[in-house]
Amino acid sequence: MKKLSFIPVALLCAFISVNLQAQTVKLTLDLTKPGVNVSPKLYGLMTEEINHSYDGGLYAELIRNRIFKDNPTTPEGWSMIQEGDSKAAIQLIGANPENVPGNEQRNAINTSLTTCLRLTVENAGTRVGIANEGFYGIPVKSQTTYSVSFYMKGTGRPIPPARPGFTPPAGAPAPLPAIEDNTAGPITVSLESNDGKTVYASGTVTAIKSIFWNKYEVKLTTDANIKPTLDAHFVISTKRMGVYYFNLVSLFPPTYNNRPNGNRIDIMKMMVDMKPSFLRFPGGNFLEGNYLGDAFPWKTTLGPLEDRPGHNGSWGYRASDGLGFLEFLEWCEDVHMQPLLAVYGGYSLRGDHVDAGPLLKPYVDDALNEIEYVTGSVNTYWGAKRAADGHPEPFKLSYVEVGNEDWFDKTGSYDGRFNQFRNAIKKKYPQLQVISTIGDVQYPALKTTLGAKPEVVDEHYYRSPYAMEEDATHYDKYDRKGPKIFCGEWAAQDGQPTTNLNSALGDAAWMTGMERNSDLVVMSCYAPMFVNVSKATQPRSWQWNWNMIGYNALSSYGSPSYYTQKMFNTYLGNKVVPITADGIPTQTRKATRRDSTSGNMPKPIPAMFYVATQNTKTGAIYLKVVNTTGAPQPVTLDIKGMVKLSGEGTIVVLKSDKPDDTNTIDNPEKVVPVTSKINGISKTFTRTFDPYSVNIVQINTIKAK
Repeated sequence: MKKLSFIPVALLCAFISVNLQAQTVKLTLDLTKPGVNVSPKLYGLMTEEINHSYDGGLYAELIRNRIFKDNPTTPEGWSMIQEGDSKAAIQLIGANPENVPGNEQRNAINTSLTTCLRLTVENAGTRVGIANEGFYGIPVKSQTTYSVSFYMKGTGRPIPPARPGFTPPAGAPAPLPAIEDNTAGPITVSLESNDGKTVYASGTVTAIKSIFWNKYEVKLTTDANIKPTLDAHFVISTKRMGVYYFNLVSLFPPTYNNRPNGNRIDIMKMMVDMKPSFLRFPGGNFLEGNYLGDAFPWKTTLGPLEDRPGHNGSWGYRASDGLGFLEFLEWCEDVHMQPLLAVYGGYSLRGDHVDAGPLLKPYVDDALNEIEYVTGSVNTYWGAKRAADGHPEPFKLSYVEVGNEDWFDKTGSYDGRFNQFRNAIKKKYPQLQVISTIGDVQYPALKTTLGAKPEVVDEHYYRSPYAMEEDATHYDKYDRKGPKIFCGEWAAQDGQPTTNLNSALGDAAWMTGMERNSDLVVMSCYAPMFVNVSKATQPRSWQWNWNMIGYNALSSYGSPSYYTQKMFNTYLGNKVVPITADGIPTQTRKATRRDSTSGNMPKPIPAMFYVATQNTKTGAIYLKVVNTTGAPQPVTLDIKGMVKLSGEGTIVVLKSDKPDDTNTIDNPEKVVPVTSKINGISKTFTRTFDPYSVNIVQINTIKAK
């Protein structure tokens, strides 16, 4: 992904003129001509860790910085609770594992959990403890049970023995006072309002008197009369002096399908409703990382959370890897979609790459192991590891992509790297199709030339809505003898942090082109999918301005683009129906100074877009019409062919009064589809499509017996 700038929609609309035809638009659906097959995997999902997509997003963990590694200088997300005349302090311990001071040593749990938080209590007063703010708040809901777990140990602080004959120099600080080890006993765990005046739920664990780490678990359940709120934090507190150490502090609400270490219910339901066919993961830039050592470390994301150190993310914050490799696959399982696995191809975002040949071989071997984890039987090494992780059944896999956006590598190394990966993958897994990240048409100077043509190439398009509409016939011109197309990242971009109706109109125009050419475009996925919208001031809770699904810790909503995706995939046949059109209205962007200087004046482009498919089993016809103009548009629909219509159908309309109308966390349903029954459908009939609307007309037929 590369950030781009666009003219705001309100300004852009002022620079677009629309030519509405005097005659009624006519669309002729010709069922006598054989249409191309619609790819069964045409619409899917793409994901990566950006905008707090996983931590603070889909992944249900509510504790921010649970293993204290997010910032080596401060316990980010954590604060101290002090009441009465308490005297205490908190400090990161072992924050730099390469240089741990002597008085901070012997506190690592294992090689993954090397940093912890120390709470030193000289006087407990009324109460003292640590609090976590969560990801822009801890969501508290009524009648909800939360699962808490954490590691803790306790000690005292003795006075160091005096050294015989040693006199401290003048001005040297006095020895710290001794602290008795009273850490054993009740420890309170609670969900509280940020001001501490309201306790929503609490529980107690009994700390063991031990200098060794112990894991503690407790359930917290809220009452029925609680009003949902984000004005809350998570607290672990004590009333006794001592030195307390904490690590891997976790708080989970109920998860989708009750999976341990699982995902948020509301966001998962939104994806299920989209009926996607695949999930491209783990990225995106998140696959590559900024440097060669920051690539997605799939092996260290497996197994218990205690064995997951996390890693440096690609968008300015650290990834916990709680949503790890197996969780990605189970995510696919829960949403009934197939994984599309992207393997690291030896190129990092800052421009470093690994040369093809012996240096690249370890990376290729790692990719083969990764594929074995996904598809291997329990008799293979990595298949057995998957079974040990709790999933003995292999996952179905059809596509593997090598790298991500390797057109940024201007050295030309991808040709050799891709072929080395492809040859090895094909040798061991001949049934898999291997995707190149460089499209032949999009980047002809960088396309792969070694060996056979790639079976599939990945193309990415981020544009203004007008530019998407202007290029809606993009794939009409492609050579059918070339590779198949995976449009692996694309979006019309207007409105932030989630896109508006204008973007949805551009999206829909682009999708009509992909659907019409779905003999060539075998897969597509919008990006980015997720954004945490909690904080709009710097540092914001997001890094990318145009996104599909928005949320805070408490609730979520879909943008108009989300509903467009859902509509297009819900109403999709298996055969494209050829359409001829007459009288399509046009729009023209007004010339800019740059246009005048270059002599390249804007040309009229369509202002209405369309595509139709048919379900040959049921006979249902799905006609999609996008009206980007500000006026109602009558359209005469003519259906040719030996088909008997039932006279009834359904229309689904996504519209609003203005193209910059949108949905927000506070107004989540301003622009949503409305479904209605329609009657009077005949071989020729007229339908008026509303201004600024995405429409799907389902025309029911009567199958011959």
